[in-house]
Amino acid sequence: MTPQKVLIIDDDRAIRVSLRRALTLEGYEVAEAPDGVQGMLAARERSTDAIILDVMMPGIDGIGVCRLLRAEQVTTPILMLTARVETGDRVAGLDAGADDYLPKPFELDELLARLRALVRRSRISGDANQEAELQWSLLRISPDRRQAWWADLELSLSKTEFDLLELLVRNAGQVLPHRVIYERIWGYDFGPDSNNLAVYISYLRRKLLDAGAPDLIRTVRGIGYGLSRPS
Repeated sequence: MTPQKVLIIDDDRAIRVSLRRALTLEGYEVAEAPDGVQGMLAARERSTDAIILDVMMPGIDGIGVCRLLRAEQVTTPILMLTARVETGDRVAGLDAGADDYLPKPFELDELLARLRALVRRSRISGDANQEAELQWSLLRISPDRRQAWWADLELSLSKTEFDLLELLVRNAGQVLPHRVIYERIWGYDFGPDSNNLAVYISYLRRKLLDAGAPDLIRTVRGIGYGLSRPS
C-alpha cells in the first residue's frame, strides 16, 4: 500500500524533527519546509495527502499560505497549528481555508487522530461515485463536485465546512447530537469541553446568512444541531 504523504510547514526545527519522527513511525511519508515560501513551493510541486501548517512564521505566515493555496485551487486538507487560542484567531484560520486546527501545545495522539480523520475524509470524497444533488429549501449540495449553493450563489466552504453542511442536509429535520457529529466529521469525539464544533457551526451559519439564506441551523442547547426549514 502506498504510504500517505504529509507536508510539515513550520519554522520551528524542533517541532519539524519531532513530527517527522512520529509520523514516519506511523507509516507516513514526510516532507518538510522551514517557512511559508518554501512550504508553498513544496505544496505546489508534490502530491500530498495532508499539510500540517504553523500559523506563526516569519515572512508569509500560515494564514497567508493557506489563503494563497486555496486561491490556487490546492485542495489538500490543511491542519493548522496555532498558539493563539482565541476564537477569532481560530476563525481566521478557517476563513483562510484550513480544514482543522490544533492549539499548541498539543498531544501527539490528538494530532495523529485529527490527521487520520482528514486523510480518510479526503480519500473517501475523492473515491466517491457520482451522486445526485441534495436539496433543502433553496440550499443545494453536489456531493460529487463538493459544491454548495444558496439559490444561485455558490458558497465558499472549506472541506470541513462542506462535510458538516452535507451531514446536516442529509439529516435535515433531525437534531444530530454533538457526539454523532464529532464522530462523523472528525472520526472521534473531542469531549464535552471542546468548542471545535461550535466554531464551525458559527462560521457555517455566517456564510449561509451572507449568501442571503435565513438562519437554517437550529441549535438545541446541550444536545446538538440540525437544519430547520425556513418559514
